Amino acid sequence: MADNLDFDTFLKVDIRVGTVVRAEPFPEARKPAIKLWIDFGGDIGERKTSAQITAHYTPEMLVGRQVTAVVNFPPRQIGPFMSEVLVLGLPDATGEIVLLRPDQVVPNGGRMQ
Repeated sequence: MADNLDFDTFLKVDIRVGTVVRAEPFPEARKPAIKLWIDFGGDIGERKTSAQITAHYTPEMLVGRQVTAVVNFPPRQIGPFMSEVLVLGLPDATGEIVLLRPDQVVPNGGRMQ
């Protein structure tokens, strides 16, 4: 279990929902990954990231899917690609990532409460 944190620290983590508008294989990555472009709407707009989610997803099945992501991390260079958000997921029984997403469609940009 992680260390306890106070509520004010938790509020600093900006977790939003967005819709994947584009997805491509990322063959240059060290581990198999997919490049994602996600529309968070409003003030955030479109942001890109890469995710090691190839065990359960193909680029084609991700377009149009809503996902959750931390949107206030600083950009991070992943090989030749600049990642701007961190998509959230949980490991399955074998350790492969399953994306976190709302169970109903919600407006893009909605912040986790």
